[in-house]
Amino acid sequence: MSANVVNDRSTAAIVEIVRQFTPNWFTVCMGTGILALALNQAPFATPTLSRFCELLWFVNIALFLLFSGLYTTRWILFPREAARIFAHSVMSMFFGAIPMALATILNGLLVFGLPLWGHAAVAAATALWWLDAALAVASGIAIPFLMFTRQDHSIEKMTAVWLLPIVAAEVTAASAGLLLPHLSNAGAQFTLLILGYLLWALSVPLAMGILVILLLRLVLHKLPPRDMAASGWLALGPLGTGALGLLLLGADAHAMTLPADLSFLGPVAAGIGLVGGALLLGYGAWWLMLVVLTTLRYLRQGMPFNLGWWGFTFPLGVYAVATLTLGRQLHLDFVSAIGGGLVVMLAVFWLIVALRTVSGVLAGGLFVSPCLIRGAIPSDLEADFA
Repeated sequence: MSANVVNDRSTAAIVEIVRQFTPNWFTVCMGTGILALALNQAPFATPTLSRFCELLWFVNIALFLLFSGLYTTRWILFPREAARIFAHSVMSMFFGAIPMALATILNGLLVFGLPLWGHAAVAAATALWWLDAALAVASGIAIPFLMFTRQDHSIEKMTAVWLLPIVAAEVTAASAGLLLPHLSNAGAQFTLLILGYLLWALSVPLAMGILVILLLRLVLHKLPPRDMAASGWLALGPLGTGALGLLLLGADAHAMTLPADLSFLGPVAAGIGLVGGALLLGYGAWWLMLVVLTTLRYLRQGMPFNLGWWGFTFPLGVYAVATLTLGRQLHLDFVSAIGGGLVVMLAVFWLIVALRTVSGVLAGGLFVSPCLIRGAIPSDLEADFA
């Protein structure tokens, strides 16, 4: 076989990967980024483990840049095919994965980048936060609007993926809680604090409503199909991140210098953070036990691997980080120990899913865009993308 033929086939394979590339690949960055952040603050963290977490964070940056390049190239080369995602009732939800993946990178700048680059890391994290906030708000507004106007949905077909575009805003709110203590200007701190609470409110109440609908759907129509087995873990996401946002923003408000006429808000916000965070984590414990039981049931039936398995990682990761944060703020060792156990579970899940993903990439079977399958979008919209 000539070198030209090999090169042509390689080029065609790369072009096909670009054509089939979808935003659910950003869930790989979500899971990898949260593992780096969670392991670094686990009770059993060591300097060696922290160095490994830093390396994992750099790998996450490389993956994010790669995926961003591939997805941007798809829009350039195949714009009409790429636009079909807006009419797809499942794949469009994964636009929320992009700002959530970016949040793990900007959070890592404050954890791993600060010792390496000093104030430059804070400046970069601040710029990325504003970008992340814009993407999160756009996702949280645009995708529900498309659900109302262009997509085909029903209660029976509903899964927890409905949460993905909504939860992005509260992830950004939690990132504001991490960033705020590193800002030197009191006015900028106060602005970021208020924006953090606004983003939290833009997400958590709506996510709670979706969880109610999800519970009704599970009661009436039982578990989703096996290929959506990991989607149930997504319910932990808004509860873990919602708790984390309240805990971090509350602690920030208590520690920062507020305007004189608002100084009373610091202790109030800290109290709300502790009580609200504990309540959300308690609610999350119910979902955690439920999804463990349902996953065991799926395992007995056989679970086909797909990229949806990354849903095992990020929601569990943010729930673990919120638990660790609550343990630190309350000075309760048993809560921190529970958080450490959740981090171990996260690491096991990540290792299994990462190995299966690498195997799937080498086999070439994971690069499939459901949006391109005939009948995947409402028939009355097919002509728009022909």
